[in-house]
Amino acid sequence: MQQDFAARTGVAVVTGATGGIGAAVARMLAARGSAVVLAYRSDATAAAALAAELPRATAIRADLTDPQACAALIDAAGEVHTLVHAAGPHVPMIHLSRVSPSHFGEQIAQDVLASFNIVHAALPALRASRGSLVAVTTAATKRFPVRDGLSAVPKGAVESLVRGIAAEEGRFGVRANCVGPGMLTDGMATRLMENGDLNEHALAVTRANIPLRTFGTATDIAEAVCFLASDRARFITGQKLDVDGGYGT
Repeated sequence: MQQDFAARTGVAVVTGATGGIGAAVARMLAARGSAVVLAYRSDATAAAALAAELPRATAIRADLTDPQACAALIDAAGEVHTLVHAAGPHVPMIHLSRVSPSHFGEQIAQDVLASFNIVHAALPALRASRGSLVAVTTAATKRFPVRDGLSAVPKGAVESLVRGIAAEEGRFGVRANCVGPGMLTDGMATRLMENGDLNEHALAVTRANIPLRTFGTATDIAEAVCFLASDRARFITGQKLDVDGGYGT
């Protein structure tokens, strides 16, 4: 087991820590030696259970659409060596022609504005630690899946934000990268299957479009996130690593 973070002082802040990907990232960071702050929006029970499971973890509630809540989260975290932004709203599978302007605006606020808020709040701490930002976005920004515009469009903005941070903050030793999940068997994909947005036909079509002919897991995403956050990726910044079974090839 790699102990990439055992020598790091401070904590890794993981937003969306009660989600499938966020929880997997938090567990892997902890297993590799990091103290972890679990940021969550509403599921206090799940956050407390995860914090109890990990050796050095604290759960903190924060609404990332509120800049003051983001600032309070980072202040409570203290010294931060890594920010993993894995939070995001539920994204229904729907054609863009059926999305109302108000719904689109809500998605932008919960995804793009929330991303800016937490990154803005964390930058002073990341500068001080010469730390790392890893944002979990989507493979859909490279190859657009029909009915996934509410994910691809906002996440494209988040990826531009991360590239901007990489370009401007490298002089302070801050690295910034993205991981783009493809189709997974857990996390948001589970909700889409349960509510019927992804039926068996849609899943079969999706699987056929993936060269590896299989879906990934949240652990696959956590591996990529933890690599990019570690010193093994010390000369990597401004990049996006799609973990999608070759979907975007």
